[in-house]
Amino acid sequence: MTVFSFYLFAISVIAGGLFTVVSRNPVHSVLWLILAFLSSAGLFVLLGAEFVAMLLIIVYVGAVAVLFLFVVMMLDVDFAELKAEMARYMPLALLIAVIILMQVALAFGAWESNAAADGLRAQVAPVDRHNTEALGLILYDQYFLLFQLAGLILLVAMVGAIVLTLRHRSDVKRQNVLAQMWRDPAKAMELKDVKPGQGL
Repeated sequence: MTVFSFYLFAISVIAGGLFTVVSRNPVHSVLWLILAFLSSAGLFVLLGAEFVAMLLIIVYVGAVAVLFLFVVMMLDVDFAELKAEMARYMPLALLIAVIILMQVALAFGAWESNAAADGLRAQVAPVDRHNTEALGLILYDQYFLLFQLAGLILLVAMVGAIVLTLRHRSDVKRQNVLAQMWRDPAKAMELKDVKPGQGL
């Protein structure tokens, strides 16, 4: 049953990733991405890393993938223009793909199985600790500085994405709070003496 589950999840991850890239409808691409995330969580459960599997479901499926879905469905994106831009760089992308496949083939050609690998995979977490506790001890003890630096890099990436995508459109009327606070009532209001029956 374990072997069957592994191949089922592995095929689902590969199929989900493939259809995420080749799907013409962006909404379908996000749904295939969610399938890939769920299947990856299943692989983590088979490895005995339940905490990482739950994080993958909660963070990626519950937040990131749903955010992608809402962004794709709500934004008016011209996908025809995007596909035309992608077609321009298709030869370069194919060249990079061929180079990556050659590197993967070289890596698998020189790959040899370690005799102790099966024992290490069977015991992911220490015997006397739960895998969540062991993961916390590794992150916040041995790799604390690297963990904090990774969070700082993600913060800088988030700020950079906001700066790059922030646009001020001139045709949109925006509220200027400082101009409202500093206005002079004598210049902002004008009294009109309307005569009876004259109208405005």
